[in-house]
Amino acid sequence: MPDVAIAVPNEAAADAGERIAAAGGNAIDAALAASLVTMVNEVGIVSLSSGAFITVQPPDGSAPQTVDGWIDMPGRSQQLGGGTWDVHTDYGGGVTVTIGPGSVGAHGSIAAFGEAHRRWGTIPWRELVAPALHVARAGFRLSAASRYYLEYVHDDIFGWDSVSRAAVHDAEGDITTGHIVMPDLSDSLEQIALHGPEAIYTGDLGRRLADAIVERGGIVGRDDLAAYEAVTRPSLITRVGEWTLGTNPPPSVGGVCVAAMLRLLDGRPHGDWTDEDVSHLIEVQRAVLGHRLAVFDTTDDLEADAAAFLAQIDTDHLAVLESGSTAHVSATDSDGGACSVTVSSGYSSGMVAAGTGIWLNNCLGEPELNAHGLHGLAPGTRLLSNMAPTVGHHTNGAALAIGSPGADRITTAIVQALAGFLGGELSLQMAVNHPRVHVHRAWTPREEIKRETDLTMYFGGVAATLREPGGHMIAAADPRRDGAVRLVQERTP
Repeated sequence: MPDVAIAVPNEAAADAGERIAAAGGNAIDAALAASLVTMVNEVGIVSLSSGAFITVQPPDGSAPQTVDGWIDMPGRSQQLGGGTWDVHTDYGGGVTVTIGPGSVGAHGSIAAFGEAHRRWGTIPWRELVAPALHVARAGFRLSAASRYYLEYVHDDIFGWDSVSRAAVHDAEGDITTGHIVMPDLSDSLEQIALHGPEAIYTGDLGRRLADAIVERGGIVGRDDLAAYEAVTRPSLITRVGEWTLGTNPPPSVGGVCVAAMLRLLDGRPHGDWTDEDVSHLIEVQRAVLGHRLAVFDTTDDLEADAAAFLAQIDTDHLAVLESGSTAHVSATDSDGGACSVTVSSGYSSGMVAAGTGIWLNNCLGEPELNAHGLHGLAPGTRLLSNMAPTVGHHTNGAALAIGSPGADRITTAIVQALAGFLGGELSLQMAVNHPRVHVHRAWTPREEIKRETDLTMYFGGVAATLREPGGHMIAAADPRRDGAVRLVQERTP
């Protein structure tokens, strides 16, 4: 079996990845199993009703691939426009989101997991689901990231649905400190384990999910789930020195922003971050995030506009510079494989689908992901995404997996960690730990340059793993969240 390095959001997820790796699984197996656990115990961050992107560096050194399991616009057979209301929260610097049954989009994570497992996995599917099933049955306590988020939204978002309120609150109405056991969630996972990913789309579980949403005024019908398909695409490639990096291609916008920022940084920093480097970084963020707001968020052809923007960067850097809630798992193995998985349920609709134990996403209600409006896209259209799971392959044989949660801070967190490690003299963990800067609402009247003084989850939660040229494995988790790492080595008898 290969040695495997794993970096994940919490200890239970790390245990899951370790269990699968110890059973002979590779980086893809370990990452998928760990990510499934986060869908159980990262309440408010992610759930089985979610979208995901999975970027894989195959161990044979062939070109990286990205599996797109992001959220689809539903509404093939339902009347659009109802079942929602707006909530303002101070989370993330202040944001207004739309919640309720009508904010739920068609989930894609499990379909993407199934496709990645079919292509690159080695452990039987049921075994991958088993750790998540165990956590659901035994119960869990809220993670620090969940508790931090719920401090802002436990009443407004998680308090209107009776099942949701009972799960996250104690008898006094405060956020619970006890074990959470979601009714029916273990049964839902058992269906997914037994019948495969299709259970949550065309099986009894999928039908119950759709019916529960529609009955309460939502628009995700049985036909929307039955039509869902994960799509595998060549990753978007960018090069930094002797590293070839693969990240999330269009129709996601996150990978484009990561690639653009890395190219504009042009190898900075050359050692420790200097004041000049940070000033340049701010200009890079302003240029790329500003272009995203001005062009990418409303374009009808993101692939063409992204290619044109990257080509402009390659031609003339100066001309360009002058112009959700997520969970992330990274894993690499000693065979040279790498897997980067980012999963999101948005800010959550606040609703638990009756009889399933599954908190439903609100991805249609995230303004930054749906610039065309709540129900403004044609059914079957993928929403935008900030997510940018990234893998890398060095000419010396090293392999890297990296990514982050953090809504619009995803791209800036990944870029700063990558730049510090690839272009500087920082170790992987030092690069992850390093203070960050983020241009909030770039090129708008409310632009604010946020500089990190104390480590907080606002600035992301990078998880990164590395196979060094000689086969030594390294994992780095972000101290901004309850990150956990595992190094699983082959045991000789």
